[in-house]
Amino acid sequence: MFSGYYSSYIYVLIPLVISIWASSKVNSTFNRYSKVFSARNLTAAQVTRMILDNAGLRHIGIERVNGNLTDHYDPKGNVIRLSDTVYDSTSVAAIGVAAHEAGHAQQYRDGYLPIKIRTLLVPIANLGSQMAMPLLILGLVLSFAGLVDFAIWLYVAVVAFSLVTLPVEFNASSRAIKTLEAYDILSDEENKSAKKVLSAAAMTYVASTLAAIGTLLRLLAISGRRRD
Repeated sequence: MFSGYYSSYIYVLIPLVISIWASSKVNSTFNRYSKVFSARNLTAAQVTRMILDNAGLRHIGIERVNGNLTDHYDPKGNVIRLSDTVYDSTSVAAIGVAAHEAGHAQQYRDGYLPIKIRTLLVPIANLGSQMAMPLLILGLVLSFAGLVDFAIWLYVAVVAFSLVTLPVEFNASSRAIKTLEAYDILSDEENKSAKKVLSAAAMTYVASTLAAIGTLLRLLAISGRRRD
């Protein structure tokens, strides 16, 4: 069993390399365009407020959160949290990130189907990411096929969550670019730079999906070798 356990790492090594590359790419791209400041001199927080108000989302607040690129939309708290490197910045990178988060708020407003599915998958995906491997190993040790199958299906939920996250993130970025164009917040050239930042960020989600698929293949390989 354990020889199969270690040899199955091949399924996660390539996605791991891609994930490292994607993370490096998004950081380098953000750092590059965080030094390019918009001509209108609006901060990311001001842009976010403008987008939300024009979208009929005046009830959604904007807060500062510690960290770098820790920006996110909290649908339960009805608040967009912008990181220290984004909140007060007038760079095209920060504005692109902020507009992306406002795009998520618009998705909830519109009842965007993929984000509804992702929300439903959150609890089981969290459980699967934490418990699938321990349950699989326990099932193999106890020769309990039902537990092995349960562990694998738990991780299928993780893969499903990752897959449905892709259209959610790509759509939020698309909304961001269209909004920035429609309100003339950024010039055409500045918009191209913001799009590069969001495209680099999207690659991290692609890498995460590949990593999830790789881990699922690893679980299947481990359980298959043991059963053989």
